[in-house]
Amino acid sequence: MSKCSVCNVTVLDNPSPFFSPFKFEITFEVYESLKEDLEWKLTYVGSAETEDYDQLLDVVLVGPVPEGRHMFVLETDPPDPSKIPPSEAVGVTVVLLSCSYRNQEFVKIGYFVSNEYTDPELKETPPEKPRFDLVFCFYNLIFIA
Repeated sequence: MSKCSVCNVTVLDNPSPFFSPFKFEITFEVYESLKEDLEWKLTYVGSAETEDYDQLLDVVLVGPVPEGRHMFVLETDPPDPSKIPPSEAVGVTVVLLSCSYRNQEFVKIGYFVSNEYTDPELKETPPEKPRFDLVFCFYNLIFIA
C-alpha cells in the first residue's frame, strides 16, 4: 500500500492568459508520517516532436509531512515563450504534474493545454510571429498514472 495518494488537483484560474502564473490546488493524503520531503514537479511540454523544448517550471519540496489530509497551491511562472517553437505556440500541448518520494515517482497527472487566441480575427488569421500576450490557456485533465 502506498504511503501517500493524491485526492484532488484543481487548476485555478482556468482559462487564463498565457502570461499568468500556473496555479494548481493539490490535495493529498498521507497514511503514515513521511520523514522526508515529497517532491512535486511541474513540466510544460513545448513540442510534441522532441523533449528538447520541455520546460521544468518548478520543483517544490513539501515535508516532512505528518499523517492526514493536506492541501497546498503550487504556483509557478508561465513557460518562457522564447523556448517554444513558433509552430507550437498556438494549439494543444501538455503540462505534467508529478510527485516523488525518496526519488520514486508515484503519480503523474497530465493536462491538455489548449493555447488559443480568443479574438475571432486572430483565430482566423493568426500572426506569423505568435502574440503570447493575446493567447489564453484552457486546461483539461487527460490522465493520472
